[in-house]
Amino acid sequence: MSAKVLIVEDEAPLAEMLRYNLEAEGFRVAHAETGEEALILLEEECPDLVLLDWMLPGVSGIELCRRLRAKSDSRNVSILMLTARGEENDRIRGLSTGADDYVVKPFSLPELMARVKAILRRSSPGRVAEVLKIGDIELDRAAHRVMRGLRQVRLGPTEFRLLEFLMESPGRVLSRGQLLDGVWGRDAFVDERTVDVHIGRLRKALIRGNERDPIRTVRSAGYVFGEA
Repeated sequence: MSAKVLIVEDEAPLAEMLRYNLEAEGFRVAHAETGEEALILLEEECPDLVLLDWMLPGVSGIELCRRLRAKSDSRNVSILMLTARGEENDRIRGLSTGADDYVVKPFSLPELMARVKAILRRSSPGRVAEVLKIGDIELDRAAHRVMRGLRQVRLGPTEFRLLEFLMESPGRVLSRGQLLDGVWGRDAFVDERTVDVHIGRLRKALIRGNERDPIRTVRSAGYVFGEA
């Protein structure tokens, strides 16, 4: 059974966007607009991950996080906090209260999806696919191995993460900024041209002879893996 994600978010358009993208990735999704509603849903079924907005009406996200960590049946649920509060003290407070990760609005959707999957791989490894396969390219997360047909593709750690990030969103154009956030991290001081260098290295490793280039450059937009 796929992992279940509970979205606790009172902004309806944002909650709907998150639901759409999570369901497209194969997750089961529930939504609560308030902390009180979330507590009721949590009594019915404990999710694998809670996407929790800090600024909720009534019971705040930080208070809900505290309550979840205090209860034995929800103590181990993974929590990713979403908030417009980006100051260092706020991040420290959120993580100290029990959040597993902390994402500041506005955020990159591909980066958020990557963080969701990273948390679930640690907390619920059986609920996230260990092998990604698109066309004749197969990436095994557990074995840290990439195959193209019968040939093993040798990649460095950065190229492996870059390929993994691209394969998690097949057919979707990802900007250089999104790739930087998802592969290097939002806080990394890396020039966007670095992405082009590593895309070049990844292509060189993936393509032999007349093999098709699986990565397409979209002028002034970024890169897409597979068909867009």
